[in-house]
Amino acid sequence: MASGRKLVIVESPAKAKTIAGYLGSDWDVEASVGHIRDIPTPSEMPAEVKKGPFGKFGVNIDDDFDPYYVVDADKKKKVRELKALLKNADELYLATDEDREGEAIAWHLYETLQPKVPVKRMVFHEITREAIQRAANQTRDINTSLVDAQETRRILDRLYGYEVSPVLWRKVKAGLSAGRVQSVATRLVVERERERMAFVRASYWDVDADVTPGAQEDLFTARLTGVDGKRVATGRDFADDGTLKGDKAVQLDEERATGIAEALRSAEVTVAEVSEKPYTRRPSAPFTTSTLQQEASRKLRLNSRNAMRVAQRLYENGYITYMRTDSTTLSDAATSAARQQARELYGGDSVPDAPRRYERKVKNAQEAHEAIRPAGDRFRTPKQVSGELRGDEYRLYELIWMRTVASQMADARGSTASVRLAATLRDGAPAREVELSASGTVITFRGFLAAYEEGRDDTRARDDDERRLPKLGAGRRLEVRRSEANGHETSPPARYTEATLVKAMEERGIGRPSTYASTIGTIQDRGYVSNRGSALVPSWLAFAVTRLMEEHFGRLVDYDFTASMEEDLDAIARGDEQRAAWLRRFYFGDEASSAEGLRDLVEDLGDIDARAISTIDIGDGIVVRVGRYGPYVEEVVPAGVDASTGEVTDAAAADSAAAQPRRATITDEIAPDEMTPAIARELLDRAADDGRVLGQDPGTGRDIVAKSGRYGPYVTEVVPEEEQGKGKNKVKPRTASLFKDMDLGTIELDTALRLLSLPRVVGSDPESGDEITAQNGRYGPYLKKGSDSRSLTSEQQLFDITLEEALAIYAQPKQRGRAAAKPPLAELGTDPVSGKPVVVKDGRFGPYVTDGETNATLRKDDDPEQLSPERGYELLAEKRAKGPAKKTARKRTTKKTTAKKTTKKAAKKA
Repeated sequence: MASGRKLVIVESPAKAKTIAGYLGSDWDVEASVGHIRDIPTPSEMPAEVKKGPFGKFGVNIDDDFDPYYVVDADKKKKVRELKALLKNADELYLATDEDREGEAIAWHLYETLQPKVPVKRMVFHEITREAIQRAANQTRDINTSLVDAQETRRILDRLYGYEVSPVLWRKVKAGLSAGRVQSVATRLVVERERERMAFVRASYWDVDADVTPGAQEDLFTARLTGVDGKRVATGRDFADDGTLKGDKAVQLDEERATGIAEALRSAEVTVAEVSEKPYTRRPSAPFTTSTLQQEASRKLRLNSRNAMRVAQRLYENGYITYMRTDSTTLSDAATSAARQQARELYGGDSVPDAPRRYERKVKNAQEAHEAIRPAGDRFRTPKQVSGELRGDEYRLYELIWMRTVASQMADARGSTASVRLAATLRDGAPAREVELSASGTVITFRGFLAAYEEGRDDTRARDDDERRLPKLGAGRRLEVRRSEANGHETSPPARYTEATLVKAMEERGIGRPSTYASTIGTIQDRGYVSNRGSALVPSWLAFAVTRLMEEHFGRLVDYDFTASMEEDLDAIARGDEQRAAWLRRFYFGDEASSAEGLRDLVEDLGDIDARAISTIDIGDGIVVRVGRYGPYVEEVVPAGVDASTGEVTDAAAADSAAAQPRRATITDEIAPDEMTPAIARELLDRAADDGRVLGQDPGTGRDIVAKSGRYGPYVTEVVPEEEQGKGKNKVKPRTASLFKDMDLGTIELDTALRLLSLPRVVGSDPESGDEITAQNGRYGPYLKKGSDSRSLTSEQQLFDITLEEALAIYAQPKQRGRAAAKPPLAELGTDPVSGKPVVVKDGRFGPYVTDGETNATLRKDDDPEQLSPERGYELLAEKRAKGPAKKTARKRTTKKTTAKKTTKKAAKKA
């Protein structure tokens, strides 16, 4: 064994590469590429284990919830590599992240590698030369309390998912999932959409007037705020049902507002009151994980997952501190660095006399390190890193740098002036005495605003925008240059964006910094939530799942209960709570408090009306149902019956509708709050055309019908029963899909017959005599001559192409094998590992990045047109680390060694 060699194991190849540059030649730095083992699903367990106590959950619930671990199949090679490196090492340094997940990875590495050499836990929250060398000299043992907290979370999620998800499969739809945090996050989004659906818009009017004491440059705008002693109603004065709250405000309609505006133009307007007060604004605290995701969404248009992905790269490459934190604290060195940089860039008066301290009560011990800031004891400015960082990485670093420096700068100062105007209108006007108001803020010292200004979710509420009012005194007469009435409508509560959902989760104590992005990603991937612009829109499926959870698992989706579970996990991380005892209370119940456990909750569900759970009443006798193949509207109060009274108004129509309720599929383009009874009836009326008879085929006399199917609209013929035949002689009706530019509601018999005539014989090749046909296939329109097929460029060519045009196509040489290579979607530059050019291509299974040797598929959130070079290199590095894909081989039964936890806490220590 080589003398004095040290092995350092981190999670990612990028992190390993950066750290290796800061340690000496006697250090080997290797990446585990994330977790190396986990609790398997029952299908992945050996038969002998599946029959035992681990068979249901992968956890022995009768033995202190002991988990059964196996090394992931794609990590076995990595484990062999790490064991080989360990043979030549004198010491092992486990340098995974310092949060509870990183602590768990370190413990799993220790348990799997079984090192015979001294093991040290190496922690740091920034990757700089000084920080890494300091961490190497100041090591500690593995924190078993953090490991217990992470293991408890993992077991808790397994129990929750494996007990609750099957209920969703049986009562809503197969393949659905429930989760401790994801179900609560979904409920938040659904509740907001319910508020929007119940919201009733109200209209109101106001008046704006441009007034001046004389000079044009002193012109300013005032808004009507009072009429005959009553305040003029604005949007905030209305309840969600469209009525005014109380009787202290007056609601103006168009006629009255227009009359006031006209009367104001000739009225005498005077200044009734002028007030002025100091304006002070403090800088925001440095970034936490939550505030970084919110601000990246507002300013950079990055969703939560992409923001964290970019931040991860910045951290691993030594540009920022650790990005999963709920602390706003800065170290003394970082505070000094920020103050010094502010002095140098913005002047000595931009920095207060004493450093700013942002103290925040941190519930979560595992996250209690610094805020997110530029790495090092002296920050690099965005200009200094512009040659190294590009795209999203540069923009996010700049955002973090600005926020950190601004947090140590002086307050912005100025003054806010408010003026109240009075006017007496002429006789006959809609009001006698009216009041107008205006305000303006003048910033005399910008302070931190010179470096940074925080974004806002409500862009309408910018009441501190700088606006100067002229010098005015009480009694001063003003001239009205313009007066105009404006109509408004109240707006429903805004949908959550990723930024505001993260904020809501943090405020309620749901989730933790390390889980926000993954939770939002999960509810999107599961089909519970989709994006419309930046807004999060719940699906009808989410409505059904949320209703089932609320009615039958109410405690599990209760916001306070979910927050209390997070606090309990924090207590385990601090060592104040025992893992097994807490899990026992959660699953089996707590006799002391008579709280029901998860097991009893699932066993005592009783009957669940699956149809009722998946039904959402939208009014006027119409409901939305979530079916096996998606959502649809159904008319439960049939035509011919009054929906409000139940009175039959048309007996014949009522009998017909009752026998066969009208239904129509809901497309994804219609959001739940847009599904009004009127829209639903449009869909129902349109669906009435489904199956309509277009006429009869002159050749056969059979009815030709236009229908809407699962795979789109189509036309078909109806074969009479006496002509259908049986067995091998059964007549199959002709069917043809509509072209993309055709509409089910307007298609006519002639067009349908032309579609049913396909494939069309174009003619015969004069040389070979082979017949050439035009056909519509799975991959589009094409020509066929014998076994030789050629693609057509449009569906219309199926009807129009002539024999001469077809022969011209066949005269061109056919491309053998694959079609000509498409040009790359983007060129990213030279890969730092392979040294070869990296491009983004569009493949058969979606876009991917390649350097000619390694291909890596883009993730769901990666935009091929905006992919940064760094992200492309990262995807390739991840793919290389996993090694080549293994070919599927014949399944063999292999006995796995049970990799259970060895003993209790003492055995966990390194």
